[in-house]
Amino acid sequence: MSLLERVSSLVRANINDMLDRAEDPEKMIKQYLIDMHNQLIQVKTQVAAAMADEQKLYQRYLDAQNQATDWQRKAELAVQKGEDDLAKEALGRRNSFQETADGFKAQYDEQKKEVDLLKDSLSKLEGKIQEAETKKDLLLARAHVADTQQMVHAATDHLSNQSAFEGFERMEDKVRQKEAMAAASAELEKDPLEDRFADLEKADDLDRQLAELKEKVKGPSGGSAS
Repeated sequence: MSLLERVSSLVRANINDMLDRAEDPEKMIKQYLIDMHNQLIQVKTQVAAAMADEQKLYQRYLDAQNQATDWQRKAELAVQKGEDDLAKEALGRRNSFQETADGFKAQYDEQKKEVDLLKDSLSKLEGKIQEAETKKDLLLARAHVADTQQMVHAATDHLSNQSAFEGFERMEDKVRQKEAMAAASAELEKDPLEDRFADLEKADDLDRQLAELKEKVKGPSGGSAS
């Protein structure tokens, strides 16, 4: 598998799957993005090398073609001067350089197609990595929310497993029971005779208050208040 194919496969992988793995999603997402950028640099280097080869082939084609054109001009000059043998030699040279030029031209055309494909793939690859960068913050936020939810569920399960709430309610019932028993004990310890005297004292106090109120209403003159 070529370097470009390896990087393309890496970018095509569903990054959301990382959230289901045992590793720390935040660290893994950042590391994968670092790996993508590192391999992207390698791909750019490979593309640059291919472009350099393309330019070399084109230059060698131009050189050979110029040589062929020059020997064509010399052959024509020899014919004009009546030097047929010299013209034949010039044509032989022209044919040799033209064959070389045609060969370099064919290689250049193939290399140019390959370079165009590589450049197009590189552009798409950069777009996918940019998309992954954009997804990064969203994925990290989702991971943090999931972590928080897990902590809440774990705390809830812990409390439920230990029956803390049930234990608290049992203690509350015990306190109520103790209060009721204390009130009952106090009620049993009361002396009925004391209660009767207390009632008499209360009634006597009410009679006294009533007498005072009557005196106040009659006033100093002994008449009723208007």
